Amino acid sequence: MFGLLRKRTEVEKLELQYEKLMEEARDIQRKGDMKAFALKTAEAEAVMDALVRLKQTQAR
Repeated sequence: MFGLLRKRTEVEKLELQYEKLMEEARDIQRKGDMKAFALKTAEAEAVMDALVRLKQTQAR
């Protein structure tokens, strides 16, 4: 119960954002819009790159 009340870390926020973008990309792909799918996937990959960089800086 108390886990619901705590603030999310930056890593958790980025992970949720990445998951949301990938779900949106999947839905776009199913509709057949490959150009929009590519754009949404690129956006998700940018979030993943930021997530990896953040995790690397926290590991140091």
